[in-house]
Amino acid sequence: MASRIRTTISNLPAWLDLPEPQAFRPKQRYRTIWISDIHLGTRGCNAVMLLDFLRSVECDVLYLVGDILDGWRLRKGWYWPDAHNEVVRRVLKMAHGGTRVILIAGNHDEMLRPYAGMSFGGVEVALDAIHVTADGRRLLVTHGDSFDSVVLYARWLAFLGDQAYSVLLRLNVVLNAVRRRFKLPYWSLSAYLKKRVKNAVQFIGAYEEAVAHAARDQFVDGVVCGHIHSAEIRQIGDITYYNDGDWVESCTALAEARDGTISLIDWAEECRLRAAKGTVTTVLEEKEYA
Repeated sequence: MASRIRTTISNLPAWLDLPEPQAFRPKQRYRTIWISDIHLGTRGCNAVMLLDFLRSVECDVLYLVGDILDGWRLRKGWYWPDAHNEVVRRVLKMAHGGTRVILIAGNHDEMLRPYAGMSFGGVEVALDAIHVTADGRRLLVTHGDSFDSVVLYARWLAFLGDQAYSVLLRLNVVLNAVRRRFKLPYWSLSAYLKKRVKNAVQFIGAYEEAVAHAARDQFVDGVVCGHIHSAEIRQIGDITYYNDGDWVESCTALAEARDGTISLIDWAEECRLRAAKGTVTTVLEEKEYA
């Protein structure tokens, strides 16, 4: 596969070779990390929390499992604060430092799909991938929108749902700005409501079953996806279903240890625990690039 990947060559920016700042806590080391649904270019993106996470870990392989950029939102109006630049630069620096970075295009960044098979700044673009764990299991890695009947068969309805969802995410931003004033930790209103709305719960269950069924047809042992912003690890028949969640609501990731064990990382909960201990450091206080 590597031989089919064409690389875009350009002059490397100087900041790629700058040394890492001295870490304020030891980095956690993993074989593989999966993150998705960052939605850079939207106000709901928790870029600062994601930067905190990325600077706290090291891995051999980083999968960006779709909806990294939100092309749907950027087409309607430009929003790109410094923290979103820092996320991009952090990922590029990881790729430059030896981490293999694979970007699986999603529905919100579908403009990247024509570039599948190419590499930009060390980031490989793909439609999906097969990951082999340290203990020999084969996992299908896919964003997951192809299993969402709303996105697949009723695109206009998906855009309508995106509008309503965006309103909830704006409320999230306002709510958490107020919570920060009172020194309260991050909390997601949209995630809270999603878990308590019967239709949403039924949709998530049906989606997970559809993804597992498709994975079974490809003769793999499991599937890693994103798309529905609902982190989960569960066994569905003989298929292990993994969803890495998102960085808009839950702020979660999947991580593979050296022995092949895969676990969920809830970074919002990690930040809450650090806040309770009084050890929170704002990631933007440690400027990584000159």
